[in-house]
This record gives sequence, C-alpha cells and structure tokens, in this order.
Amino acid sequence: MDITPRQTEIIDAAGKILTNSGVSGLTIKNLAKEMQFSESAIYRHFASKEEIIVAMLNYLADGIDKRFSNLTKPTDPEEYFKTLFHEQLRFFSENPHFVVAVFSDGLMEASLLINQSILKLMNVKVKHLRPIILEGQQKGIFTNAITTDELVHIIMGTFKLQMFKWRIANFEFDIKRTGDKMVLSTLTLIRNKQV
Repeated sequence: MDITPRQTEIIDAAGKILTNSGVSGLTIKNLAKEMQFSESAIYRHFASKEEIIVAMLNYLADGIDKRFSNLTKPTDPEEYFKTLFHEQLRFFSENPHFVVAVFSDGLMEASLLINQSILKLMNVKVKHLRPIILEGQQKGIFTNAITTDELVHIIMGTFKLQMFKWRIANFEFDIKRTGDKMVLSTLTLIRNKQV
C-alpha cells in the first residue's frame, strides 16, 4: 500500500480522535481542527471518513505483515508463537489508536469497504499464525485433537478478546504483561499433553 507521509499524519490524527471520541467524533471537521488544516486540505488526501478508516486498517495490516515477515524466526514453534504475539503486543501498546480503529462501536456496520479491510487484517494474522501452529502440530508439540484452522481461530479469538478488554478498560492495564500471561496460558491449552 502506497501511502504518503501526509496521509500517515492524517491517519495518526484520526486514530487520536477515534481514541478520544469514537467513530462519531471522527469527522473531517474535527480532523482538520486537530491537524490545524482546512477541511479542503484533508479532502486533497482522502475523499471521506470511510476512506481514512480503510486506509488506517490497510496501513495496519500491511505493517503487521511487514513486521511479522521481518521477525527472526526461532526454530521452536512455541518460541516463534511467543515472538509473534510479543511483537504484536509491543506494537499495540505503543499504538493503541489502531486497537480503537478495529474495536470502535458501529465501525463494522459502517461500510462494506471497512469490513473488507478488517477481513484483510484478520487474513494477514492467519497467514503468519497458521504455519506456526501447523509446524507445532507436525512436530507433536501442539495438539492434533483440533484442526489447525480451528486452533488458529481459537487463538485469534482469545487475542481479540484480550485487546477488546484493554480497549473498553480505556487502556488502563499493562497489555504487554497481561498479554504475555495470556500467550503462556494459550500455549498451555494447545500443547500436546503427551509431550
């Protein structure tokens, strides 16, 4: 995804507004005020609020894909699993507005394009998580009692719930510490009990 530095600034400002005011507070007028721009200056970069949110979600998906692709991959699937989630928790602790973009009330009802961008984001996570789970199952480290795809969905659902809890708690707890505990608990649940 090609995005200009100015568009990145607009996305960051939109994230700040989403964090403070929710989807209803994210208007072109409020965004222009936040950035000390004219509304027409915003429209030169994005045609609508929807386009800004879609760009934010696509920017997030592309960033996750790039960061995960560049991770040093431990040979042990459990260590790789921890590395993947540790990176994700680190990123979101430093950029909570992206959590707001995914978990804002009414966002998914807003448009088909936004829903497609959220689906793209989920698919990027599956792309990187599924091979780790599959390798762990093939090596007998993770359970084979549940299919790879079902395990991936359970794990992603657990992570999503943790991020949602952090969002509705207004980011008031340490997501890295809590998230790392969740990762260890998840590994305990998916580990092959015979190992």
